[in-house]
This record gives sequence, C-alpha cells and structure tokens, in this order.
Amino acid sequence: MSTATTHIETEKQQACPERSRRVPELRFNEFNGDWSESRLNDVAEFKKGKGISKADISEDGVLECIRYGELYTTYTELIQEIVSKTNLPAKDLILSEFNDVIIPASGESNIDIATASCVLKSGVAYSGDLNVIRSKMDGIFLSFYLNNKRKFDIARLAQGVSVVHLYSSQLKTLKLNFPSLPEQQKIASFLSAVDEKIQQLTTKKNLLEQYKKGVMQQLFSQQLRFTPNLDDVEDLLSQGIVVDLAANYPDWEEKRLNEFCTFFSGGTPSSTNKDYYTGTIPFIGSGNIYDSEVFSFISEEALNSSSAKLVERGDLLYALYGANSGESAISNLEGAINQAILCIRTKESIEYLNYILVLNKDKIVSKYLQGGQGNLSAQIIRKLKYKFPCLEEQQKIATYLSSIDTKIEAINNQITQTQTFKKGLLQQLFV
Repeated sequence: MSTATTHIETEKQQACPERSRRVPELRFNEFNGDWSESRLNDVAEFKKGKGISKADISEDGVLECIRYGELYTTYTELIQEIVSKTNLPAKDLILSEFNDVIIPASGESNIDIATASCVLKSGVAYSGDLNVIRSKMDGIFLSFYLNNKRKFDIARLAQGVSVVHLYSSQLKTLKLNFPSLPEQQKIASFLSAVDEKIQQLTTKKNLLEQYKKGVMQQLFSQQLRFTPNLDDVEDLLSQGIVVDLAANYPDWEEKRLNEFCTFFSGGTPSSTNKDYYTGTIPFIGSGNIYDSEVFSFISEEALNSSSAKLVERGDLLYALYGANSGESAISNLEGAINQAILCIRTKESIEYLNYILVLNKDKIVSKYLQGGQGNLSAQIIRKLKYKFPCLEEQQKIATYLSSIDTKIEAINNQITQTQTFKKGLLQQLFV
C-alpha cells in the first residue's frame, strides 16, 4: 500500500477547515476527494438480538449462535467461524445476514462495550444484549472503523455504573465519515489481509508451543532419549562413567534440589528512607523475573542496610509470592532481589533445571501454594525431587528446547511488529 498525496487547495482549507478533516492521512492512490459525513441512523437500520442463555448452548446444537460475551473473549473485527451452537428453534430468534455489524448492548465498562464485529455468515442466531447494525456499507470497513476511530465516541454514548448499557437509540446518533463503497472495500480487504497474517503467525506460534509441551513431556519421562556422540563419551569416561557408544547416556538419578543447588532470597529496603530508592542498582520483584530492564532502583546504602541480595545474569529466579507464584526464569539482569524471589544456583545445567520447574509449575502450585496472596515456601522448593540425567544429556535437552524457544520468540516478535503496523494503519486510514 502506498500513501496517496491528496491535494487540497489552501483556500479551501482556510474557507472550510471542517472539510480538511474528512481526508485520511493514508490513502490508496486511485481514490481522492473528501469522505462523506452522516449519522449512523441515516445509513443503517438496527435490530436487537433475542435471548440465548448459557444453558441453551449445546455441543450437539444444530443452529450456530453468537452470545454477546463472546465479542469480548472470542471474536475480533471479523467473525467467520462460529464457536457456539444451540437447539433453540430458529423461528423464535433473530438471525444474521452476511455483512451485519454487531456491538454488545451491555458490559462492564464504557470502553469495553465499544466492541464491534462484522458477521460474515448468514443464518446465525443472535443472543439478547446484542445491537445489530445492518447497512449497505462494507461491514468489515465499518467494524474496523467503529472499533478504532469511533471507539471512544461509542464509549461516551454508553450509560450505567456497575453494568453499562448501550442502546440502538444512542448508536443512531453516532457521526460517521466514510468513503465510496469501492474505497471501503479496498480498506477492508487490506486490513483483513493484515489480520489474516496475524492469525497465521498466532496459529504457528500455538502449534510450536504445543509441540514443545509434548516434546518436554516425552524428554523428561525418558520416552525420548539423546544418544551420546564421541566427544560426550570421552567426557564421561574422563569422569569415570562407563558408557557404550551404541547405548544411551547413563541412567537418570533421582535427587532433591538441595543436594546440588544453593539458594537465597532477598528483601526490601525500608520505604521510609526515600534516598534508598534513588540509586542505580536494579531492584527486581517477582513480576520482573523475565525482564531485561526494570524501572525501580535502589542505592548501595539500601542494599547494605537490608536483606536484599544481588543476583547475576544467568541465575535462576523463582517467584515465591505474588500473581506469578511458581514461575521461574533465567535472569537477564544483574541486580537486587526482594523476598518474593528465590535465587537458585547450580553446577548442573541451569537451563535444564529451569525447564524442569516450568514443566512442573502447575503441580507445585496446586500442591504447595499457601495463603490468599499465593505464597510458596523456599523450604519446599529446596526439597523438590526429580530425576536428572548426566550433565551432557541435560545440556543436549536444554539446547534442543532452547532452539524451539528461539523460534517461538521470533514468531512472537513478528506478531508484535505486525500488530504495531496494524495499529498505525488504523490511526491513519480512517477519518
């Protein structure tokens, strides 16, 4: 796509400043002229969905349906695949027409309720609490437009406190700027292609994550084993370990973490001394164990006057308290940790140990988590017992899993870049 340099004469801008605001910053070359201005009521008709409760949803249902809550949790600007079905009779319900745009009629907040989706399928039943907008405009264009350029305008129309409501009578008053149908379709097609790219990348990432999970389970249960190469055999023999080239590595050994790891946690300097928090030492909380930078720092004096402890890059950080209790990561930072983090060091493969803890996170949390805030005891972590192969096999397992993580991270970066690109388009393609 290229930006169109739409020419608007200076005297027209001066004589009619309103006019200049109806031309987008980005435009396809084949289009020019101002966009039209109208109220939504002048270009659309409105309907309301009809009650379909959660109890009416059935896996064996024969009629596809959309419930208003799914606009928050499941669907984006485009709805092509329907996730829910019901056995309620179609004659008693409001059914979709291809190109409909739907917006929730109730929600928890004003900004959340401003969520539009275009339904690209006819004959789908709409539940109650759904506003249905039916027009001759391109529905995909309209859903992207309402969801972004007009999101805050819609939010201002909604009313309510604990439960927010949005009525068709309010939506009818919404002012729109829109181009000709061919330009609407061109914009819709382009944004749909960007969304499809994001979806493809997301699917690829999910498949890789599922593959990694399956491989981890097989590797740590020894269903899959690496075989030693010549260098590994020489290393093992130098350690006095007998190994046959035609065989696997030596048998795995079960041991507690405190048999080969060292542990320490940190602390928090007094908050009454503000000078303590004006230093240059990164202060790492349990929510920062994955981060490459933090925005909280302490001074040398604060470190020396408290139980805060310094960690190094490559240390294993384990979250004992907080929302991410049970999560672990290899530190990307040198800094001080608070009491919510347990630092683990080992002469074994730190990467392998991290994968063990990641794989067993849910079991650890479900068995040992204590208190309403979610606390884990350092003593419990020290005594965790798992089977460990020799160092050489640990390293091979960790290297293999790390290569998968690298691919997942690369795809995740592509997703982020494409989403950023889409966000920029949405700000500039509409008026």
